[in-house]
Amino acid sequence: MKYIGGKWKAVILIHLIEKKRYSELRKQCKVITERTLSLQLKELEEDGLVTRTVHTSKPPLKVEYELTEFGTTLIPLLKAIAQWGTETAEKNRRIKVVE
Repeated sequence: MKYIGGKWKAVILIHLIEKKRYSELRKQCKVITERTLSLQLKELEEDGLVTRTVHTSKPPLKVEYELTEFGTTLIPLLKAIAQWGTETAEKNRRIKVVE
């Protein structure tokens, strides 16, 4: 839980199953504030789950995030959590699915 604990880490990791630019990730995680997203990405990078690659030296920066080899070991777990969440939301009308 040290690696995926917290309110948004699992959500961010699910979105990073495929490599994404920061702007793409931001669009997919609309409910997460920009500050929180940045902090969580930094923690995930420090924990060795995500790599950050900067492709330009002048603004606007092109920054991409992707799972590391260690991070990819979480994919089966992340998919299982997502599946459980989908099934639970279908059965429980009080849960709102956010896409």
